[in-house]
Amino acid sequence: MRATLRWAHADFRAHRGEALFVVLASAGIIASLLLAGALFSYAANPWQRVFNQSHGAHIWLHTRAGADMAALSRVEGVAALSGPYRTAATTVESRGARVGVTLRAAEAVPPETGRPLVTAGNWLTGPDEAGSSAAGAGAGAGTGNEAVVLEVSVARALWAEPGDTIRVTGPDGAPHALRVTGIAEVAEPRYHPGGGPGIGWVLSGTLDGIAHGDTGQSVGLRLADPDDTDFTVQRAVTVLGADRVAQVTKWQQARAEAGGDDRLLGQMFAVFGLGALLAAALAAAGAIGARVRGQLRDIAILKAVGFTPGQVARGFLVQHLAFALLGVALGTAAIALLGARIPGRIGEAAAVWQDLPGHTALMIGVPCGAVLLIAAATGLSAWRAGRVPPVPVARAAQPSAAPMTALGRRALGVRVPPALVLGWRAAFPRRGRTLVPVARLALPLLLITVALVAWSTLDQFRSRPAQMGLPAALTVRAGQPAASSEAELERALAAVPDVASVHPGAEMAALVPGQTGTITLRGLGTARDPYPSKVVEGRAVSGPDEAVAGQGLLDLLGVRVGAWVRMTVEGRPQILHVVGRTIEPESGGRVITTTIDALRERDPELRSDFHALVLREGADPRAVGAALAGTAGGTLEVRETPNPVDRLEPARGVIAALIAVLALIGLTELLTLISTGVRDRGRDLLALKAIGLTPRQIGSMIVTAAGLTALASAVAGTALGLLSGRWLVDTQGASSGIGAGIAQLPPLPVMATVIIGSVLGAVAAAALPAARAARRRLADSLSETL
Repeated sequence: MRATLRWAHADFRAHRGEALFVVLASAGIIASLLLAGALFSYAANPWQRVFNQSHGAHIWLHTRAGADMAALSRVEGVAALSGPYRTAATTVESRGARVGVTLRAAEAVPPETGRPLVTAGNWLTGPDEAGSSAAGAGAGAGTGNEAVVLEVSVARALWAEPGDTIRVTGPDGAPHALRVTGIAEVAEPRYHPGGGPGIGWVLSGTLDGIAHGDTGQSVGLRLADPDDTDFTVQRAVTVLGADRVAQVTKWQQARAEAGGDDRLLGQMFAVFGLGALLAAALAAAGAIGARVRGQLRDIAILKAVGFTPGQVARGFLVQHLAFALLGVALGTAAIALLGARIPGRIGEAAAVWQDLPGHTALMIGVPCGAVLLIAAATGLSAWRAGRVPPVPVARAAQPSAAPMTALGRRALGVRVPPALVLGWRAAFPRRGRTLVPVARLALPLLLITVALVAWSTLDQFRSRPAQMGLPAALTVRAGQPAASSEAELERALAAVPDVASVHPGAEMAALVPGQTGTITLRGLGTARDPYPSKVVEGRAVSGPDEAVAGQGLLDLLGVRVGAWVRMTVEGRPQILHVVGRTIEPESGGRVITTTIDALRERDPELRSDFHALVLREGADPRAVGAALAGTAGGTLEVRETPNPVDRLEPARGVIAALIAVLALIGLTELLTLISTGVRDRGRDLLALKAIGLTPRQIGSMIVTAAGLTALASAVAGTALGLLSGRWLVDTQGASSGIGAGIAQLPPLPVMATVIIGSVLGAVAAAALPAARAARRRLADSLSETL
């Protein structure tokens, strides 16, 4: 063991550059994996991220006026209070949309507990600060302190942005104009149509002017132990009095509402994470294996002087495990200490990650797993080192490259540049030696392509919603019009500029056969003017009793396109023939859609609940919604059709960061391949110099070989990535109920940029090693023959 350690120390001193590369490669890979874990946790746990950043409350109590909120601070288990805040129930209107909102009286300084996180605009300002900006404003706009901050889901429903003016109707029915100064996130249940009211924050003076003393109260309780939520709720209600508590909201409820987003993002990023881990493991194993192969002459000499195969294997194992531990420690420490200082979303994710669930497990598990993988790769390379023959001449006598083919000789004969011919020969020497480096470099490019497919799919939801099952941009509801006025309403809606078509609709709950589950039955469009659903399997509705269904419904019932489905609606049977499968982003795909005429056959008195508006291409839904606000005497409720991409917005930044992480892993792999190729072709370079090749030609040959290897890897990786990405996104769409057929391939210029960028990156990375190899003298290369 003493001799082994002395040789390992001497080997380290003789090859410090290679050892430094292995350590830095290990540190970079570990740092990349930890950043990927931080980004995944950041995006896949949106509610937990907001809760931790805002120091959120576990319980929200909404009470009537007069409750003694101060007594709650003395309840056992309550660590901090948010509020209490005076509240008022109001109705807010903007651009034709109408939302129920509970306004809270807040201060100019946001609270420490349950603090709203402003994502756009600014928080409320005091009257003195805002008064000067409102000087000269009309009475309709209110005074300078009449501002409001809206919760993000409320702002989305109202199409409101900072700077907009909204109309607020208080308990007395009097309208008030408030200016939106900011949009904020909170870890509370989000607003959705048909559910509870949303949240807005105003200053106390503004609330006094709207509610005139008719207010309730809200208070948030942050607990020392979140598991004691139910017990604490009981004690709090007892302290306040059950007759004074109007509503209780617990943190589990808010987290459950965001659970669908967590699952969808978590599944998608889990695949990327496993792929990145595999790519990182291969890169680390390649770096270690390359270093072992570069020391075959030294190993042969050691065995010639008496080292046993076991001693050689132990020496390499001890040495490279020390390198791995040092690199892992450096990478982990760098992320732990400096990760939060990285600019942009990556730094924000690293800062928030420390308070998210699973942080400790990943900070320990990823480095430990990496060390085990590196140990396995090192053990295999060390075992191979132990089998090296002790006679270096026998190894040197083996050809280092494939012999020149007839095609290569013919190319040289017709004056093809020698650098190109020899570079091709160096890049693709033999089938086995060609496939391994190409496959290792293609893996990160494959994962990058899969990430680009996911990005393109998200863009498609935003730019072309009709192709993703969302042809109607707006939904209009009226207050139960009479049969005669319904036709007039449709004509009035169709007359609005940029409205292409109007489709009456109705939705209701239906029981599946056996009455073991509930689905959504939707009547949309008429037999004469059917709704333009996006049919990806089968055909559209064209006759009576025909319907199209989402993937979630087909999976629930265990049927396929062409089946007849019987359901129960309000105690009456409804039998429909499923003639097609559509992309259905709503209700987990458990929706069956027919014409409203088919529903009226069962219930002749059925009236449309809403109208779906399909807009002309390029029309702005917000502008059309504002134009609709004055239609039918201002009694319309106009809403934008929910787009599932709104819930996946955090994925965009994570995908971009993931591409950067994979590019770093690919660069590490590329540098390993280049250094290995230059070293393995040392005797070839000596021979080429001897026959008269210039240093420039030798350098060009090395650069050409790297570029051709990168080109082959890029073509193979992007081709497999397109196939894998489409399959992965469609599989995820099918499992979520939306349905297969949503995957969108990246545009051709994007893929061309990936391929060209890979080749240019390889050429740039090979430039320095090529220049160093070209400058080496013949005397310096004599050792390569041994």
